Amino acid sequence: MPHRPHIPSPGRRTVLRGSLLVPAAAALPVAVGAAPALALAGRPEAAWGVQVGSVTASSALVWVRSDRPARMLVETASTESFRRARRWYGPLIGSGSDFTGTTPLYGLPAGEQVHYRVTLADPGDPRRTGKPVYGTFRTAPARRRDGVRFLWSGDIAGQGWGINPDIGGYRVYEEMRRLDPDFFLCSGDTVYADGPLQPSVTLPDGRVWRNVMTEEKAKVAETLDEYRGNFRYNLLDRNVRRFNAQVPSVVQWDDHEVRNNWYPGQILDDARYTEKNVDILAARSARAFGEYFPVSAPHGSYGSSSRRSRMYRTVHHGPLLDVFVLDMRSHRNRNSPNRQADDTTGILGAEQLRWLKRSLAESRAVWKVIAADMPLGLVVPDGATDFEAVAQGDPGAPLGRELQIAELLRFIKHRKVTGTLWLTADVHYTSAQHYSPERAAFKDFAPFWEFVSGPLAAGGFPANGLDSTFGPDRVFVRAPDRANVSPMESPQFYGEVEIDGDSAELTVRLRAEGGGVLFTKGLRPGRVGQ
Repeated sequence: MPHRPHIPSPGRRTVLRGSLLVPAAAALPVAVGAAPALALAGRPEAAWGVQVGSVTASSALVWVRSDRPARMLVETASTESFRRARRWYGPLIGSGSDFTGTTPLYGLPAGEQVHYRVTLADPGDPRRTGKPVYGTFRTAPARRRDGVRFLWSGDIAGQGWGINPDIGGYRVYEEMRRLDPDFFLCSGDTVYADGPLQPSVTLPDGRVWRNVMTEEKAKVAETLDEYRGNFRYNLLDRNVRRFNAQVPSVVQWDDHEVRNNWYPGQILDDARYTEKNVDILAARSARAFGEYFPVSAPHGSYGSSSRRSRMYRTVHHGPLLDVFVLDMRSHRNRNSPNRQADDTTGILGAEQLRWLKRSLAESRAVWKVIAADMPLGLVVPDGATDFEAVAQGDPGAPLGRELQIAELLRFIKHRKVTGTLWLTADVHYTSAQHYSPERAAFKDFAPFWEFVSGPLAAGGFPANGLDSTFGPDRVFVRAPDRANVSPMESPQFYGEVEIDGDSAELTVRLRAEGGGVLFTKGLRPGRVGQ
């Protein structure tokens, strides 16, 4: 995009200064994963790096974690020299948030590079400060001509594949960082709280996979501290910390943040769990999620017992792009054969569906990305008779959760909502599906695309079957031929979306780690269907 200011991503000094504060993941002691319960000698340290989220044209949310109680201070500037820096006084960080904290920034210049540094100060003596941690990000553009480019993927530390120091940890994060996107959309399964790790795993070819281990990753998460430890685990990886210091995040959750295939009201029949009530587990995970990601909760604190937190939201990123971040987990009905003829709850819940329809109709962005944590037409089973996502393999008229999606697609067509496309992860391979009424049992919708990418650091799986209710055509797929292929045997996948500032044309690229672009699709703006 010719109007984007050139920012040299690989050698940026602010990112390097931040990343050098912490050694490689393999060198971090396991004890660093524990919450700092005791007062420590020395000065506060931010060994877990920094993150930025909730970025708009004029604001952002900066995150940090301390090793002890501390006051969070943030400075921002337009250059790496930090001349004429602005100072932001953040919260007092303590045990109530697992020593994490966020500071909102306001009045930032639109479409500009912002350099920031976070300093932690001793609450009892503000002169005693730790070494600053550096980061940088771009605010959303105010002008259409600036264009937008972002990445998406999901599924991290799953199926027994954690941080492997022998291969350099989560290498794909460094590859993504070098692309220098405006932001990263993490499409769920940000952690595998239900997937304990083993110190080593022998692969089919005889090689040995070795995991960095922590106490919290040795069992399924049940307590708040165990959930916190799962979110903390990925920050042990140097590649993740370097990525976070440069690329803002838009994060959603799915099932593995809590437990595989969970739904509200579920009571577990799983000997690994002493706490059987999934609603209690979900509340604990939601609280840890809100502590470990820089996400503004629309309805108060995540996991609050007094007010239900809301993870679905709209992210406005300039005139060209709105991202509608769905929560297809918290408001769904129970998993079932999914063939009921009447279903008002579906996978979104009635309230979220009303919000999505209203928000799509009100959006003035050229492109409207629907960020789904589960695919639409891919059949995802849950056991022998039940289904986990929208589709259930019945090729006829909409049934079960498909009824709600049919209502949404009909709304998009009749309200003439232009520029929609769906992005997701979840199934651990990458593919492109085109949906068209010409091939569908349900006809009353406009054609659209769904793109799938992942995992980032988890097992790869064969491609799922398609349900023809909405007429999907799998135009491209790259998937392993057997289940749970390790990241040493198969590349990880992520996607790229680029919107040109001059033409407003949108290009989707499906990428493989170390292998470049696998598939490219260009879309023209201003259309109800593509």
